[in-house]
Amino acid sequence: MERINRTLGRLSRSPNFQNRYDQLKKEVLSDQDVQAFLQMHQNEMNDRILEQGLMKLHEYVSQTKKCANCSGLNNCHNIMPGYEPVLTLDNGKIDLFYRPCPTKVMEDERRKTERLIKSIYVPKEILQANFADFALDEPSRIDAFEFAEQFASAYQPGMKMKGLYLYGNFGVGKSYLLGAIANQLAQKEISSLIVYVPEFFREMKQSLGDQTMNEKLEVVKKAPILMLDDIGAESMTSWTRDEVLGSILQFRMHEQLPTFFSSNFNFNDLQHHLTYSQRGEEEKMKAARIMERIKYLASPIKLTGTNRRHN
Repeated sequence: MERINRTLGRLSRSPNFQNRYDQLKKEVLSDQDVQAFLQMHQNEMNDRILEQGLMKLHEYVSQTKKCANCSGLNNCHNIMPGYEPVLTLDNGKIDLFYRPCPTKVMEDERRKTERLIKSIYVPKEILQANFADFALDEPSRIDAFEFAEQFASAYQPGMKMKGLYLYGNFGVGKSYLLGAIANQLAQKEISSLIVYVPEFFREMKQSLGDQTMNEKLEVVKKAPILMLDDIGAESMTSWTRDEVLGSILQFRMHEQLPTFFSSNFNFNDLQHHLTYSQRGEEEKMKAARIMERIKYLASPIKLTGTNRRHN
């Protein structure tokens, strides 16, 4: 504010100050968001309040225009990078405060998640995945695409929607389609969590010694949108099946949180995989309970096609 006052002081000594001031006022008052703010407070507003608050309104307009052309936090030009202005009227005075913008909120969430769960190593092609580049050359791919696109378009925070269980051979695009869903949701400022299951299970075992297991588990359980990538590729133990995977799925089923899966196994093959532990123990009932939770959370679609990793 001091910088603005100094600028105003210099302008006041210029013969053209009044013209410039009038032009600035005209530009500020023509802004749609400012007009909406003034309309909202029309019963409390008068010329004195407006004149005294003009520079605050100007600051608001200049900062929101930069937000409109946002290209990411690294290129933020606002006074406080990563924060957006909010106008207020308090005790007859126009003021503003800054709050974290949606981009910063999502980036903070992503950094917190990465700090807690190191198994989230998403390949570059998944980070850049989009629906436009997903091949629709087979009926199963069209089915999977339509489900994914409809979910990403319709979903709003808090909605109870069933996820997708994508299964098929290596390299057909299961993980890519999950990434495309996540990126489409990100455009609506909805965060997703993609977890590479084998690495996550290994890390959970290691976390038993550093007391961070429960914290990491809570992040995964409560993610607004969870994507469990490559389930079935892990070395299964009774503990990871029941205490880790079972706990996550039970919570998400109870809370009806959207959950997606990718796997090389269909439901029958995954149930067989879950039935036998590393020690060769056969636990059919426990495997069946896990499968019931997966079936409740997600609809299965087989994804066919060529191995695109070799292309």
